[in-house]
Amino acid sequence: MDVLSNLGLGFAVALDPLNLLYGFLGVLLGTAIGVLPGLGPVATISILLPVTFTLQPQSAIIMLAGIYYGAAYGGSTTAILVNLPGESSSVVTTLDGYQMARQGKAGLALATAALSSFMAGTIATFIIAFAAPTVAEFALDFGPADYCSLMVFGLVAAVILAHGSVIKAIGMILTGILLGTMGIDVNSSLPRFTFGVPQFGDGIDFAVIAMGIFGIGETITNLARGTEAREYVKNYRGLWPSPHDLKAIVRPALRGTGLGAALGILPGGGPVLASFSAYALEKKIAAEPDRFGRGAIEGVAAPEAANNAASQTAFIPLLTLGLPASPVMALMIGALMMHGLYAGPQLIAQKPELFWGLVASMWIGNLMLVVLNLPLVGMWAKLLTVPYRLLYPSILLICCIGVYSIRNDALDVIVASVFGLVGYVMTRLQCEPAPLLLGFILGPLIEENLRRALLISHGSPSVFFTRPISLTFLILTAIVVAILVLPVIRSGRARVFAEETN
Repeated sequence: MDVLSNLGLGFAVALDPLNLLYGFLGVLLGTAIGVLPGLGPVATISILLPVTFTLQPQSAIIMLAGIYYGAAYGGSTTAILVNLPGESSSVVTTLDGYQMARQGKAGLALATAALSSFMAGTIATFIIAFAAPTVAEFALDFGPADYCSLMVFGLVAAVILAHGSVIKAIGMILTGILLGTMGIDVNSSLPRFTFGVPQFGDGIDFAVIAMGIFGIGETITNLARGTEAREYVKNYRGLWPSPHDLKAIVRPALRGTGLGAALGILPGGGPVLASFSAYALEKKIAAEPDRFGRGAIEGVAAPEAANNAASQTAFIPLLTLGLPASPVMALMIGALMMHGLYAGPQLIAQKPELFWGLVASMWIGNLMLVVLNLPLVGMWAKLLTVPYRLLYPSILLICCIGVYSIRNDALDVIVASVFGLVGYVMTRLQCEPAPLLLGFILGPLIEENLRRALLISHGSPSVFFTRPISLTFLILTAIVVAILVLPVIRSGRARVFAEETN
């Protein structure tokens, strides 16, 4: 009954006209961002962070969350009509979705993606409603040592977010930690890494780094690629599936939802891994696996349900433990921090209207997305004709205005521009910027809880090994390190033995 009464509170907050408006703007913008290849929720949320200063916390988080899971919906439109995924989580959808479109079933493919995502979003909303309070109640027993070990585990697990070299990912994490420690030390009152610049006494603002690396940096990268609009399938009639098609959609969508919900909670999991895993599962259990890649409806339903479920359940570790499972979740923490709020077990108790309003808004947002993505599919397809040479200068202008508005300081614009160039160089060097952002967020939290734990234990590090929760996270960290390191050692040994043999 507590969950039902809390959901009642959540719907009262989410249905507030102002929150409803910002929720609609979020899913609308998210859909547009998902449709346009080359943009993404990370860059968009980074650009819009300054806008959230003027909003109530619940309105800001509802809008930013809508952008996140709205982009997962929009990405399927280009994947099906253009064979070009608007979002990385929609890559798998191109395999069968575009083939269905070429066979004259574009409407059915779009309906399959929308209905599967709505089904997944509904189930994921209830999973969050029932699971998050339980996890938060457990997390209330955490002490400083437990939080420190949890954050270390989160940073190590963030290496999984990087698709390239482990060494590069570790370097990005350490760089993020160093950037996070800039400013005046609260204990010694001594400046750290300020380089004699008074404005750096409070450190670098999170929004400046995020907008620089992901907003300006992504724009430069996309300009260098020379992306232009492409031809698309224009016949998308028959948007409502038949009873036979609905029967074929339900089971794959349910399996994709379950798999996506589980993987979304894990650090480094997320929508991309969920969609690939769901597609692989469906192909493995199919009676005719040869149909996949040739227009199988299951190949659209399962991954679309999985990536939407993963997008939503990623909020569980964020809101209950303060642990971001993806770069977007790190941006959500930044948005909360800008409103003086901190993600963690106390958030649900201290700000129930924010948590339950967000949960309820997810279901309402998913309902809005079904309406936006099916009847208005022609409008979204027209977005593909927008010349990118006109789009990107507008993005750069918005970034500069947004950064300047944070503190009305031109230095912030210069710093964001420098980080934009750094982000572009990172991309060229195949260094993922996501671990850097997570290091920037979690580094100061690790330092704060490390100091508290050592003060309580009078400087004895044994406190990290005598507390069961802390010890558990340290063991998990060691397992993740072993998983990452052992293949490298094994390949190195094999190479050495091969050279000796020759």
